[in-house]
Order: sequence, then structure tokens, then C-alpha cells
Amino acid sequence: MSNQLPKIAWIGLGIMGSPMSENLIKAGYDVTGFTLEQEKLDRLAAAGGTAAGSVAEAVRDADVVITMVPASPQVEAVAYGPDGILEHARPGTLLIDMSSITPQTSIDLAKAARDKGIRVLDAPVSGGEAGAVEAVLSVMVGGEQADFDAAEPIFEALGRTVVLCGPHGSGQTVKAANQLIVAVNIQACAEAVVFLEKSGVDLKAALDVLGGGLAGSTVLTRKRDNFLNRDFKPGFRVDLHHKDMGIVTDAARDVGAALPVGAVVAQLVASLRAQGDGGLDHSALLRAVERLSGTRV
Repeated sequence: MSNQLPKIAWIGLGIMGSPMSENLIKAGYDVTGFTLEQEKLDRLAAAGGTAAGSVAEAVRDADVVITMVPASPQVEAVAYGPDGILEHARPGTLLIDMSSITPQTSIDLAKAARDKGIRVLDAPVSGGEAGAVEAVLSVMVGGEQADFDAAEPIFEALGRTVVLCGPHGSGQTVKAANQLIVAVNIQACAEAVVFLEKSGVDLKAALDVLGGGLAGSTVLTRKRDNFLNRDFKPGFRVDLHHKDMGIVTDAARDVGAALPVGAVVAQLVASLRAQGDGGLDHSALLRAVERLSGTRV
């Protein structure tokens, strides 16, 4: 049977990229992937995708190229230079960067790609590993309406809430705001957990009732078991949230917005990382509150 769906190249098969690319394969897309770790390439092939030996090889025949890498330097590394996407993708290709990077990096990439006849969307996501696996991510997009319309079926296979937020860089700006809210929310939950436990209250019962009231949140629902079980296996690493807090504080300074609580939480995330917990899930902000409260870690 001939596949009328666009051919997709996927660059970056990490905690998020692997399940997301697999959801596209399940939706019937032809996906060729490249990443640095061989076992991730093997996983893609086992799921029905095609493993490529380089960025150039992955993007050569693609209609759509999707990147999902940790930060701005990695986006620049795979996009630019003689071995990069812009050099090897065909004119007319749609490049969708789903990484969380600085808004300016997205704006610069769109400009550089335009010279090559390549269209770009910034489309960072929220929802973490669970959201990626369940295909219920929130996708915030920056770019042209026509390109968004073309990409929408792809986004619908990956997420539940898909919104064009404005021109290039807008998706990244909304993502930065998302990360600000999530970090402050996790910190508040962590403080409540330590307060409850030190007061001798049954934590499970307390979180159940808090989750049903105004204090309830997606963060509390998603991270409840992390708090209860002190299970900090990463769905979203502290290292990455540290990077995102840098993005939001820098961007806020640029536009003249004050983030007093965000600045404090950014420092708490930085201190957690300095204590050696950068590889843990961001719910490990609980460990930082425990250290400050003189409790077990």
C-alpha cells in the first residue's frame, strides 16, 4: 500500500524523542531516525523505524525533519555546518524543532533556514516522559500559519493540546513560561510534603485531599508518587529544568518582566544541581527542601 503521509526524519531519540517517534510510527508514518546512542537506534528499528548513520543520511529524503535535543547548542550542532540539516535537507522541507531552547535561537534558525528554502516551526512540548508515551503532550508552536496547518496532523499524533502561539520563537516563549510555573509548583508541593511529614500527618491521605481542592494541579497528580516513594528516576531531569530556568530568567530580563519567585526557585534548582542531583527528576526539589529542613535525604 502506498503511504501518502510525509516521510519523517527524527533527530534526537532521548527520554522524549524515543516514545514520540514511536507514536508517529504507530500513526502510520515512515520515520528515519538518527541519534548518538546505538541502543536508541536499535530501539527505533525494533519499533518499525529506520536507523540512519548520520544527520545527513536521515534528512536526505525527508519531507519533514523533527529535532528533539537537549538545548540550543545541540540544535545548532544538528542544524548548521557541513553535516547539518540545512545543508542536506531538500528545499521545501519542513523543519520542526521540538526541543526547548531560547526564543532567539528559534528566530535565528528560521531566518537561516529561509535562505535554504526550508520552512521552520518551533514546537516545544510539555507533559514529560509520561505525556510523550501516552501522546497527550501540550505542543506550543511558533511560526507561519500555513506551516502549522501542514504540521498539525503530526502534532495530533503526539499530543492533545496543540496551539499556534504566534511568530517564530513564540512557542519557546510559552514553553519558558510553562517551565516557570512547573518549577514554582513543584517547589510549593515539596515544601508542603516536608511540612506535612514533620507534622506527623499521613502523607498519602493529605495529598489525596489536597489534589481534590484548589491546591490540586497536574504537577501534584503527575509527581504524587515521586513524592510518596522518594522515586526520582528522571521523567524530566533537574539539569534540563536548570537550563530552562536560565532561559526564562534571561528572556524576562530582556523584556523587562520581574520574576521574583521564579528567581528564587531558579536558585533552588541551581543548588539542587550543585549538590549532585542534576540527573534526578525535577520532583527531587523535595530533596533540597529536606536538606534545608534538616530531614532525611
